[in-house]
Amino acid sequence: YRNPVSTGWPKMDELTQGGLGRGELGVVIAPTGAGKSMALVHLGAEAVANGLSVVHYTLELQDTVVAKRYDSCITEIPLSELDSRKEEVLDIVKNIEGNLIVKEYPTKTASTQTLSSHLDKLRMHGKKIDMIIVDYGDLLRPVERRKEKRNELESIYEELRGLAQEYQCPIWTASQTNRSGLNAEVITMESISEAFSKCFVADLIMSLSRTVEDKNTNSGRIFVAKNRAGRDGLLF
Repeated sequence: YRNPVSTGWPKMDELTQGGLGRGELGVVIAPTGAGKSMALVHLGAEAVANGLSVVHYTLELQDTVVAKRYDSCITEIPLSELDSRKEEVLDIVKNIEGNLIVKEYPTKTASTQTLSSHLDKLRMHGKKIDMIIVDYGDLLRPVERRKEKRNELESIYEELRGLAQEYQCPIWTASQTNRSGLNAEVITMESISEAFSKCFVADLIMSLSRTVEDKNTNSGRIFVAKNRAGRDGLLF
């Protein structure tokens, strides 16, 4: 009944009973530069590779940059080699059954209503929507201005979960940590920036932490901070 979409990580799928389900909101927490956007691309690429239709909204990076990351993720060709191996990329990508739409909005110009309008247009043109990715929720413009930023962020995440329920598909987004999460080996929900109330809304929260040593060894840690579909508090 949840119709979950695989994360591409077997252990995570096992924990979440198959991945993030329809109408559910998943949040990746990480400090700046730790790989939030790459994690979201991985989740989208996995869905596309499995024949699903993904709509990826980017509010920070250019759409061409995001598209290149998808090419790299799907083909397993390093980003630095994509331009010199274009024919190889095309040969692999043309056999992919899934669909990907990358839509770019300048930071703080789009609200959840903007996303909803775009999704409605896609539906009108007969496009299927199996998963939505918003990179990232903190950069959306609030529909209603509030006195405090934390209240605005809380309403944005509530609206994102509402979108997931309206379109009956999973939504993945990301959130920045506060300063305490910069060099933390394990990032917990305490490190969520600005609005802790985001935690109440999300169905699945996982954090991504990479110390300086981790970056040098090309490694990192994923901590399952919240999981409505199963166990949480686990570190990989």
